Amino acid sequence: MTLRPFDIKEHRVAKLTVNLDAMIARDDFEVKIEDDSQSTGRDSGNFKLSELEQGQIVLNMLRKPEFQRETKDWTPERVAELIRSFVDGDLIPSVIVWHSQLSGDIFVVDGSHRLSALIAWTHDDYGDRQLSSTYFSAGLSKDELSAAKKTRELIAKTVGSYADLKSLGDRATPIQRRRANTFGMRQIEAQWIRGDASKAERSFFTINQSAVAIHPVELRIIKARKKPNAIAARGIIRSGTGHKYWSAFNADVQNEIEKLSKDIYGVLFEPFLETPIKTLELPVAGRGQSADGLSLVVEFINVANKLKTEMWLEDAQKKAGRKKSSDERDILPDDLDGAKTIEYLRSVKRIATRVSGNASRSLGLHPAVYFYSATGRYQPATFLAIVSLFQELELNDGFHAFTEVRYRLEEFLVKYRYFINQIVRNYGAGTRGLEPLVTMYKTVIQSIRDDASDEKIAVILQQNERLKFLKVMDDESIANSKEFTSSAKSAAFFHKALEEGAVRCEICNARIHMKGINIDHSVPLRDGGSGHSKNAQVTHPFCQSGYKERRSHAAASESS
Repeated sequence: MTLRPFDIKEHRVAKLTVNLDAMIARDDFEVKIEDDSQSTGRDSGNFKLSELEQGQIVLNMLRKPEFQRETKDWTPERVAELIRSFVDGDLIPSVIVWHSQLSGDIFVVDGSHRLSALIAWTHDDYGDRQLSSTYFSAGLSKDELSAAKKTRELIAKTVGSYADLKSLGDRATPIQRRRANTFGMRQIEAQWIRGDASKAERSFFTINQSAVAIHPVELRIIKARKKPNAIAARGIIRSGTGHKYWSAFNADVQNEIEKLSKDIYGVLFEPFLETPIKTLELPVAGRGQSADGLSLVVEFINVANKLKTEMWLEDAQKKAGRKKSSDERDILPDDLDGAKTIEYLRSVKRIATRVSGNASRSLGLHPAVYFYSATGRYQPATFLAIVSLFQELELNDGFHAFTEVRYRLEEFLVKYRYFINQIVRNYGAGTRGLEPLVTMYKTVIQSIRDDASDEKIAVILQQNERLKFLKVMDDESIANSKEFTSSAKSAAFFHKALEEGAVRCEICNARIHMKGINIDHSVPLRDGGSGHSKNAQVTHPFCQSGYKERRSHAAASESS
């Protein structure tokens, strides 16, 4: 299957950013409410900071467009600087807002980060207090909690909390008194869009694609926001919490989407990826709370459900010369009831739980072997390649044959780890290297079944038209390569940990990840085995529940 790739690169060390997404609720531009008791009829003027306090009408009226990206791009330093600028009377750009005549809500078309930072200050909530804890029922990541703590500490040092400045009285220093007077009198400047919802939406896209560009993946998700794969991606990346992009569906469907999303997130992104890497207990999909994480999730959904970009992205349809009136089987319709979203999530979960986790069907692949470079950088293309490979194995009942050669496959991948780096470099960022990687995996597996040596397998790979650029590197060239010298500590840790620290399955002898540890009876109970620790063996879930059973049946058949 040919995919037009998103720009997925090796995961970089993500900067610490503050999650302010709970400060302003989301809603649809076109939503209409029957109860207009909260509406002030306001469609002009600026905002006072006091209007953003808990229980204030204006705060309750503020909304972000439902499709807007999450408000979590600012660093702690940038949030603290915005608040310092506000209380010191420095110039702050206006926010651009639109008043809905249908709902009475005030939509923030541009400036949601600025406004959210000020709301966060008035509530002392930088992603970890009352507003956020209600919004994110599953909690925030360690990075997000660290960012909240750092932001609060920075603001305490540079400005002081909103509550403290407001109640200083006679205890205030001259600078504190000046700041308290400034923010007490100062207003947040607002520009108001005149027109209907369609004009407000056009304004949003015009502003956000020029002044502050939206990440390409986010933009595609926004434009395709009613497609089932887009809804599924939003659910997974936030573990089924936060804004409900699926709120139009009935309650049972909403609950199922949230449950599946949470389950998938746990398989893909837990344990949390911390850098620098000092452990082999790594997530199979890298860091979830990043644009790279969203890119990976979208592509995973598409690969798992055999979706091409021209099936769901209008710009790709135009590039392919397709029109909406063309064959509807090739155009993915909007999901009106949530059924397709659930179908896609189930497909993703089925493959994800085959790759990792402790379900009986799980092969429990070790991430450090399959998905990370020698220096500890996450490689999304390898994950998607394994997904594609597993789809083929699922069709032809190939997991038992995979397990037969798994030990040698993994030893080869560790020994020639630089082959994957070479493929990724040769084909560039994104999914362009997906099919060559699948070709490599299948070639290695077949060569092992043919009893070829590692050296012979390397030659066979180089003879493949797609992989002829591969170079075998000796120890000296590896030691002198830039990649290893730039991350020598991580490379040294990975090498030593994989060779000496990784637990191995006592059935297939391949390495076991902590999420896929299964304790099995070495001698089965039916054959007189006991529950004593001496009869216990550590295995992959599938090795114990599937592979071992079939091997036992095969041996019994041969003996009879």
